[in-house]
Amino acid sequence: MIPTEDASARKREIEDKLKQEQETLSFIRESLEKSDQLTKGMVSILSSFESRLMQLENSIIPVHKQTENLQRLQENVDQTLSCLDHVISYYHVTRVQRQSDISAVSKTRFERGKELLEAEFRSLLTRYSKPVPPILILDAIGGDEDMEVQADVTLEHLPEAVLQDIICISAWLLEYGRNQDFMNVYFQVRSSQLDRSIKGLKEHFRKNSATSALHSPAVQTKLKYTPTKKPPKRPGTIRKAQNLLKQYSQHGLDGKKGSNLTPLEGFDHDLRGVKHLSDDKHGAAAGKDDVLDIEIDSYIHCISAFVKLAQSEYALLTEIIPEHHQKKTFDSLIQEALDNLMLEGDNIVSAARRAIMRHDYSAVLTIFPILRHLKQTKPDFDTTLQGTAASTKNKLPALITSMESIGAKALEEFADSIKNDPDKEYNMPKDGTVHELTSNAILFLQQLLDFQETAGAMLASQESSSSASSYSSEFSRKLLSTYIYKVLGNLQLNLSNKAKVYEDPALRAVFLHNNYNYILKSLEKSELIQLVAVTHKKVEGSYRELIEQEIQNYQRSWLRVTEHLTERNIPAFQPGTKGFNDGLEELCKIQQGWAVPDKEQRDAIRQAQKRVVSEAYRAFLQCANISFTKNPEKYHRYSAEQVEEMIDKLFDTSA
Repeated sequence: MIPTEDASARKREIEDKLKQEQETLSFIRESLEKSDQLTKGMVSILSSFESRLMQLENSIIPVHKQTENLQRLQENVDQTLSCLDHVISYYHVTRVQRQSDISAVSKTRFERGKELLEAEFRSLLTRYSKPVPPILILDAIGGDEDMEVQADVTLEHLPEAVLQDIICISAWLLEYGRNQDFMNVYFQVRSSQLDRSIKGLKEHFRKNSATSALHSPAVQTKLKYTPTKKPPKRPGTIRKAQNLLKQYSQHGLDGKKGSNLTPLEGFDHDLRGVKHLSDDKHGAAAGKDDVLDIEIDSYIHCISAFVKLAQSEYALLTEIIPEHHQKKTFDSLIQEALDNLMLEGDNIVSAARRAIMRHDYSAVLTIFPILRHLKQTKPDFDTTLQGTAASTKNKLPALITSMESIGAKALEEFADSIKNDPDKEYNMPKDGTVHELTSNAILFLQQLLDFQETAGAMLASQESSSSASSYSSEFSRKLLSTYIYKVLGNLQLNLSNKAKVYEDPALRAVFLHNNYNYILKSLEKSELIQLVAVTHKKVEGSYRELIEQEIQNYQRSWLRVTEHLTERNIPAFQPGTKGFNDGLEELCKIQQGWAVPDKEQRDAIRQAQKRVVSEAYRAFLQCANISFTKNPEKYHRYSAEQVEEMIDKLFDTSA
């Protein structure tokens, strides 16, 4: 007997297996049903495909047979035509010969026609290409800076009808003539006109620069010279100002001691109007400077004119010359005018180099406005020459580098010349006024104010430090500040050495005082003081200390007069020595011929000296009322008021 529990477990196990088998059987049945459905669907699709294939075959077979018949007919026709051509060829021998003769004549006529078109192309270009009038060029380049509203100036190189004919001829020659010679003709003719336009502008400056007829009347009325905007500064004013200051230092100070007009006040006037200072020699120099002014002004305008004309020429060229030949043709077209401008720039550099060898550093200032204009024009220059040969694009940068180098050399040698000026005993002002070296040095530095960025770039171009490789405007400004401070230091050292020539310590003090005061007032009157303060903030205080020190040195010269008035108000008298009266007379006579051009300083020195001498003398006179001598007039020949009047006449030859 099987236990009941085992039987139940066995039964459950059998039931579970039976259930699984039933589920498996159910799955198989479902799969079979799906397979039957798929089979039926596939059979239906194949039956449909077979039916359509039979229909297509029934349609194609007749077409194929028809095509085969047509191909056979075509082959028969071709063979027939070939035979006919072979037979007919014997009947056209004479006609072929006649057609050959006709073809040769047509080719000759074609070549002749092409030659006539090329000649017409050259003729139209030559006949109607004219130099651009100088006034029209000036109107075009002057509108950028000098006018409130830019004038609409159009540079028309060719009449419109002629231009259209030239465009048509060039298109035909390129397409049918297979000839590019007309491009050479084009750049040769237009190159000549470009060069003539610039030369005409230069000649126009030579003839009309002294007048106001540089621009056309329509544009002249639009020039914006308003009270709030100064007229454009002529580059040549640099040399004129320096020559006139030299004349002023020679005539105005040496010839008019004691005048109320100081060198700085002379600066306030229009230097070009001080004609009475010029003698024949100065007049000749001024005439030469006028020529130089015109040349500089002319060159600057010619550079701008070249850019404007080159842009206009390229616009014209794009209408006539094929695109893939435009850059090369343009490069050839501008070469003559560009080379002439660069040659003229090289001549300016050479002239500056010769001026440096002669130690004529003022002449180098002419480079500054030119260099500044070249650097300002360079972006437009580069844009205009984009796509030309590297040798063409590098011409202007090479000229700029050359000018920067010669300018830096001039600046450095000028600073050295201020320090090493050997002129100690000659040309020293007898009255102790401002030395010509001082006025020239200060004026040279003042001219740099108008070209701070240019001068700073010159100095930076000679720097080998890493910061100079990509110098900024601030870096160049610091270099210029340091340079000016160096020149001032060299000038101060030179003046100290020159002052030793004077045997009289008082005249030595007056000389140094005048020069230091002139330097300080010049620095304050211009922006030089702010520029020097960029790197040396105490320069103003240093000069004030020097001026005060020299005033004190001068005042010591009066001790030999006041020492005759002792503290007890009793005249100190020794046999063989001069008394107060003689000392006063001698000192006033000598110092009356000296000069202190600055009225404010002159009055201050007089007042200080009057105060010291007058107080001592008045005290002496009170004592002199006591009868200690039988000859009181020997000790008080002058009243206190007369002594003050004598001191008021110091530094005044007209008194």
